[in-house]
Amino acid sequence: MSREVIVEADGGSRGNPGLAGCGAVVTDANSGAVLAEKAVPLGEATNNYAEYCGLITGLRAAAQLDAGTVAVRMDSKLVVEQMSGRWKIKNATLQELAAEAKNLAAGFRQVDYSWIPREQNAAADQLANVAMDDQAEVDTATTPTEQGADSSERAVRPTSWTGAVGEPTRLVLLRHGQTAMSVQRRYSGRGDVALNELGRAQAAAAAKRLADSPELTGRTRPVPILSSPLARASSTAQAVAAACGSTVHTRQGLIETDFGSWEGLSFTEAAERDPTLHGSWLGDSAVAPPGGESFDVVHDRVRALCDDVLREFAGDTVVLVSHVTPIKSLLRMALDAGPSLLYRLHLDLAAVSIIEFYPDGNASVRLVNDTCHLASQ
Repeated sequence: MSREVIVEADGGSRGNPGLAGCGAVVTDANSGAVLAEKAVPLGEATNNYAEYCGLITGLRAAAQLDAGTVAVRMDSKLVVEQMSGRWKIKNATLQELAAEAKNLAAGFRQVDYSWIPREQNAAADQLANVAMDDQAEVDTATTPTEQGADSSERAVRPTSWTGAVGEPTRLVLLRHGQTAMSVQRRYSGRGDVALNELGRAQAAAAAKRLADSPELTGRTRPVPILSSPLARASSTAQAVAAACGSTVHTRQGLIETDFGSWEGLSFTEAAERDPTLHGSWLGDSAVAPPGGESFDVVHDRVRALCDDVLREFAGDTVVLVSHVTPIKSLLRMALDAGPSLLYRLHLDLAAVSIIEFYPDGNASVRLVNDTCHLASQ
């Protein structure tokens, strides 16, 4: 990361609190070329909240540009002084926003903060007003559209009734294609089975669906693709990567449940072998198969993975290729649901689900178990 950039950020509220928005402009420190522009509606919020969101938006954009040195320029004396450590932060909400900004800043080689007069921050101020104008014109949520670096990215979040604030990180979840084990309906956890012929066709169909989807088209850089290390998932992920011109990165946290000694058994065989334990396992997420892991353990593992992904790819779209239990766990987190969801939600092979996680902790499930791309399979 050697690029030096300048981040100009601002935020505003029409009412304080009132209709709020933030904006950020990232320019090359040497050439002055505009590298990114962001306009993010925030719903109802205060001026200070919006100003911090402007800073966070700018730092995220700089991170996505692989910047090494960042010069932040803002006309908010409060944000500049607090981020520089000269003023204390008493407000609990601003403390959380400042902590998020500091976490982002830690990813750069150097970040400097400077106060500038409002007239010198006109570009960011204009984008903040664009964000507020967009909200005044619509009363329903629209999906953020990623545009070129020379245009304003109007990421309109769900309106205030959802409570969500900020620019979401979108997770596109894809279950792997069919294997011989799934045909036979056997427990298939850590066993490294390959896709069968239909599974490869399903992976290709899912890859085409994603490559042509509004979630991934129009990007200025390849979509990040993260996969379980198991062959059935990684092969599915490779098909998506080939269709999208991207590469696959393995994440251990996306691996399927370890079913222990039930691996390879059918439902009936496992129930006959360990009738009491199997019956308990079907209704208690804390119960583990013999020598395996419980759904609670999987949930904790996937939550840690999710936290890492949201930090690393904040505000971006990421494809995650995995298995039934990890995908159900991510949907459970987004819905803020209990473990009963694991037993009540069905996910087909090569199905697509989409979640948006917001920086304020809110989430929106946009799609579950979509298999329209498999109609001809």
